[in-house]
Amino acid sequence: MREFWPVPDVLAHLAGRWRVERDVLDLAGGDTGHFTGTTVFTALDGGGLLHEESGTFTWQGVARPATRTLRFLPGDGPGRADVRFADGRPFHELDLTTGRYVAGHPCAADLYRGEFTVRDADHWRTVWRVGGPAKDLVLTTDYVRDEAARYPREA
Repeated sequence: MREFWPVPDVLAHLAGRWRVERDVLDLAGGDTGHFTGTTVFTALDGGGLLHEESGTFTWQGVARPATRTLRFLPGDGPGRADVRFADGRPFHELDLTTGRYVAGHPCAADLYRGEFTVRDADHWRTVWRVGGPAKDLVLTTDYVRDEAARYPREA
C-alpha cells in the first residue's frame, strides 16, 4: 500500500459529500474537543467548488452546532486549487498531485501550518498546527467519502 495517493484533478476528486471527524488538542492546557459532521463540495458558477461544513463541535463537555464555508477555486493546474474564505480572502494553495501537500497561513499573530494527505479515493486527512501568542493547537481531521451520496439508492 502506498503512503500517499496522487490526485490528478483536485476539484473533481473533492466534489461530493464527505463524513468528517475532527479532533482538537490544546497543547497549552491539555483540553480536547471533537467535531463530527459533513462537508459537501458543490460546483460554483464560473468554476471551482463551494465547501460547506456543518456538524457538532464538543469542547469541554459542551456540544454546539458548528459551520464553515470555503471556496476551492481552480489553481494553475488540475491538481491544484486556490482555497479562499467565504468572503473571498486568500487562505492557502492546495496541490495534491503527489497526494501530500503542506500549506501555511499567517493569521494576525498566529501561524497555521496544514498538512494534507490523501490515502486513497475515499479517504484524506488534514493536520493543522496553530501556533501563536494565544493559540497552541493541533486539529486533525479525517474525511471519508459518503458512499450513500456516491452511490444513491434507486427509489
